[in-house]
Amino acid sequence: MSSYTPSAERYKTMEYRRCGKSGLLLPAISLGLWHNFGDVDDYKNCRKILQHAFDSGITHFDLANNYGPPPGSAEENFGHILKKDFEGYRDEMIISSKAGYKMWEGPYGEWGSKKYLVSSLDQSLKRMRLDYVDIFYSHRPDPSTPLEETMGALDLIVRQGKALYVGISNYQAPEAERAMQILKELGTPCIIHQPKYSMFERWVEGGLLDLLEREGVGCIPFSPLAQGLLTNKYLKGIPEDSRAAKPTGFLQENQVTPETVDKIARLNYIAQERGQTLAQMALSWLLKDDRITSVLIGVSKVEQLEDCLESYSRTIFTQEELDRIEHILGQ
Repeated sequence: MSSYTPSAERYKTMEYRRCGKSGLLLPAISLGLWHNFGDVDDYKNCRKILQHAFDSGITHFDLANNYGPPPGSAEENFGHILKKDFEGYRDEMIISSKAGYKMWEGPYGEWGSKKYLVSSLDQSLKRMRLDYVDIFYSHRPDPSTPLEETMGALDLIVRQGKALYVGISNYQAPEAERAMQILKELGTPCIIHQPKYSMFERWVEGGLLDLLEREGVGCIPFSPLAQGLLTNKYLKGIPEDSRAAKPTGFLQENQVTPETVDKIARLNYIAQERGQTLAQMALSWLLKDDRITSVLIGVSKVEQLEDCLESYSRTIFTQEELDRIEHILGQ
């Protein structure tokens, strides 16, 4: 039996935003389980983070079949913690998963075929000990599979009762528009898009955000802190416990250049003037846009989570602040 009892105050302070034109509301801050919930991580720490997130009003937990490492272990650990601590609270949670990247050997272990997507979700549900997920995503477009097949698989999964809603991730605007149209015609609308978006990665501003607004589709950026670059972590070099210090990390040491550190330091100065940490300002900067439904954070410590939770109450920027930020980012 778990000794954990959720806070009675958990819905008092969190802001919830409508996901496009759907009936779904998501917390302004959502928790992603990409790189800190695998078998290589401290299980007790994972539990603490999930408990603190739920106590703080975070109801949305984002996973994928390949999260770990090793692949699958984040869903497995999440399933254990759900069973132990949250058994009576499933209906208060939005749980999402995805499929698209390599998960097993052979021709059916990745990409966007109906065979792979349906099989992958079945495996994910077993790992998480769930009957359904709330949102299931096509994790990336497949150039070799007809988009009609990939979207048809998402439609099938909803009709099978294995997901309530569907979304897409990493789709550029033209293919996203086609995918949304196909899903609309099938009767299972796309309600959300999950792109990579931060102060340092702004491709979505080149048409995707306008498309999502026009189509009534929510947007939940991943890597909003540029994998930790947009925090105070790298102001004095590369810490031993950081992602850039890990050989398996997606953030490489050579990305932490003197030019980047200079930008971080100057952005940090503006954040301090605003009474925020750099991480808080980077999240507030995204959440200032009404088209952003939620930002998807990844944390390895409860303290990092607490820091991020201060961001959604400070989303108003003066024009001068915005101009100074643009000047720094444009250099």
